[in-house]
Amino acid sequence: MRVRIFKLTERNNFAILLDITALVRKAHHSRDSGGESITLEFLLGTQMTDIKKSIHGEWSSRFAFILAATGSAVGLGNIWKFPYIAGENGGGAFVLVYLLCVLLIGIPIMMAETMLGRRSRQNPIDTMITLADEAGADKNWHYLGWMGVIAGFLILSYYSVIAGWASAYTVKAFFGSFSGADATEIKSLFDGFVGSPLQLMFWHSLFMLATMLIVARGVNTGLEKAVRFLMPSLFVLLILLVGYAMTTGDYYDQGIAFLFSPDFSKLTGEGVLIAMGHAFFTLSLGMGAIMIYGSYLPKDVSIAKTVYLIAGTDTVVALLAGIAIFPIVFASGLEPAVGPGLIFQTLPIAFGNMTGGWFFGVLFFVMLVFAALSSSISLIEPAVAWLVEKKDMSRKQACIWSGAVTWLLGLATVFSFNAWSNVKVFDRTLFQLLDYLTANLMLPIGGFCIAVFAGWIMTQQHTTHEMDMPDALSYKVWRFVIRYVSPTAVFLVFLNVIGVL
Repeated sequence: MRVRIFKLTERNNFAILLDITALVRKAHHSRDSGGESITLEFLLGTQMTDIKKSIHGEWSSRFAFILAATGSAVGLGNIWKFPYIAGENGGGAFVLVYLLCVLLIGIPIMMAETMLGRRSRQNPIDTMITLADEAGADKNWHYLGWMGVIAGFLILSYYSVIAGWASAYTVKAFFGSFSGADATEIKSLFDGFVGSPLQLMFWHSLFMLATMLIVARGVNTGLEKAVRFLMPSLFVLLILLVGYAMTTGDYYDQGIAFLFSPDFSKLTGEGVLIAMGHAFFTLSLGMGAIMIYGSYLPKDVSIAKTVYLIAGTDTVVALLAGIAIFPIVFASGLEPAVGPGLIFQTLPIAFGNMTGGWFFGVLFFVMLVFAALSSSISLIEPAVAWLVEKKDMSRKQACIWSGAVTWLLGLATVFSFNAWSNVKVFDRTLFQLLDYLTANLMLPIGGFCIAVFAGWIMTQQHTTHEMDMPDALSYKVWRFVIRYVSPTAVFLVFLNVIGVL
């Protein structure tokens, strides 16, 4: 038996991480005094997470983690992206496939990713190094951690630009820029805005600065305090908008019917891939965010119950966003399948010409900014945690470096709407390429690998101990799904996309 003692210190004296890990692989000793077989790996391994603490601190409660993880999940993906991709892919049929993807793929993998983070209590890269070593697995599993951190970087680089649009449109709505405007005027306003690199850079910079200021304050005084304000505010604003949408004449006839009446003739293999990719995108899976948030989760919190609540809340928010948006779109005689510009080109027309439009327009874009901010802080946190743990940086220094790199990457998205709009890679603009690469490829691949690692690489003793489910049947169902159903579903969708199926 080898016992290794690690002592890690962080210059700001956050904590001392004392990790005593018994590296006993399949050490079944059958010659003890009683002649019984005992597994030292199990006895020692199950104690590992009880003594490990993240140097960044922990969430103060289960409720704080729920708010933070829900904030990571609930973002532009729910309010900006979900309505327009549902509109592009036929509405109800797409929504049904998306819900199945959340249930059979998203929730089990979210449990697995949270479990990996809490067991290691480190950044995603070192999490995979530690857990692969613990399981006696190939060292190359650390590339899974790297892919998650890189995916988070890439997503935040364009996410911040779109969030900057929401910030700018909040100001435009407040000053009545949409009042009485028709479709031509709104389109001209939008085209002029995205066609100006300086405007996009300004709002992109402002949003990134806000994200960095929150994350620099740490887990409890930064991340937790932010989500305790942002998430309740977002829910209140969303409910107000849904209440307004219910008063429109097309609430049931077109809005609700479009969202919940499936027409599978409008659904393609590409649409199924988009639905699956969005399940990963909206739940923040495969990008390191849930893994690092899980590393701050107290040991006595049930992973399964918490994940069900988070995923359920996230799904409800996405559906409520659709319920709020589509009735307004149809009542104004507008087109739901206009793509990424749905809420920036279509909704301002409605807000500018309906009773109370000024008030509800401001509410909507404020809500969008809140949703974006709650997600952006989770996207940058894995990189910040890695820099603090491995490069001996303070959180402020780590935030500056991470934010600067993300800001620079965001310029590719900024220019893809104007100066570089004719630059195409695989017939996609740089923004479209980043969106497709991350949401439809990197996140599902990352989720697939997480499922394989949790279901096939980690020992059953370790996953049983860490999941701590209330009964054996619940654990068996999760283990079956994470080993067979989730990875198979992801694999089949990819086969369909490449034309094999």
